[in-house]
Amino acid sequence: MLVSAHGIEQNLLVRGPLDGPPVLLVHGNCSSAAYWAPLLRHLPEEWRIVAPDLRGYGDTETAPVDATRGLRDFSDDLAALLDALGMGPAVVVGHSMGGGIATQLLIDHPERVKALVLESPLSPYGFGAGGAGAVNPAFVAALAAGDRSGDAPTSPRAVLRTCYVADPASLGDDEEALLDTVLSTAVGEDNYPGDAVPADGWPGVRAGTRGVANAMDPGHHNVADELVALPAKPPIAWVRGDKDVIVSDTSAFDLAYLGKLGVVPGWPGERDAPPQPMVSQTREVLDRYAAAGGEYREITFDGAGHSPHIERPEEFAAILREHVR
Repeated sequence: MLVSAHGIEQNLLVRGPLDGPPVLLVHGNCSSAAYWAPLLRHLPEEWRIVAPDLRGYGDTETAPVDATRGLRDFSDDLAALLDALGMGPAVVVGHSMGGGIATQLLIDHPERVKALVLESPLSPYGFGAGGAGAVNPAFVAALAAGDRSGDAPTSPRAVLRTCYVADPASLGDDEEALLDTVLSTAVGEDNYPGDAVPADGWPGVRAGTRGVANAMDPGHHNVADELVALPAKPPIAWVRGDKDVIVSDTSAFDLAYLGKLGVVPGWPGERDAPPQPMVSQTREVLDRYAAAGGEYREITFDGAGHSPHIERPEEFAAILREHVR
């Protein structure tokens, strides 16, 4: 289904009756709405589910991303989409980068959000450092080439198997379709990863002004204090896997942590380039959210990686059903 909203053509997966409980599913980086397919099989038919492809992913228009606005281009797209659909306040579920987008939607358009489910969300203080220049160029090249092999560790299939989940067997018969979502990513300076900007000092790059990786950089995306300051605080469920290698206190995607391990040379040390404790940061902000009158719960899936809704879909669906109720 295509809907014109916020000046772009947005592609949606839609299911359920118009008067069903509204649920908005927001996918993460390097994926699309179809990344939710393993979960959708376990959700009630009577829910009104809308899962859009974000700009530059899936079959939605490849519109540019203004990184200086953080993730607001995406969240404003969603607000306009909900308006166009006449969809009331929704339970908003965001995976990875989608968790940051869902949080931004709550901050800027609180009337649109009834509750939040944040699955493996990026830290409220942003993700990593270095922006587009910190992204592995071999992965970007393989993505642009539509590489479906699993030969190189930086191929999209290998990344899907080793980083998106803890156990590649959990992908099952969905692996090819899930790989399709990864390969649907629009590659370029206006989309993923964005414009790479050189900088003095380690690691030699900084966030640019265009594209997805730059939009998530802590210099452009920092919603911690705004989330805590919200006058109305809907309940939040934070779901994560304890084997997540992407969003972690020891993230394999954090240049500073890799520098500490000696993988990236020239690391200047903890004082000048401390690794980002992403999970601890999220917990700290949500603790402040609760102390200021909100409520949240943290659900950790033992042995799961970055995508609990794929690795343990029935358990994830049970959490979501409880949250919708």
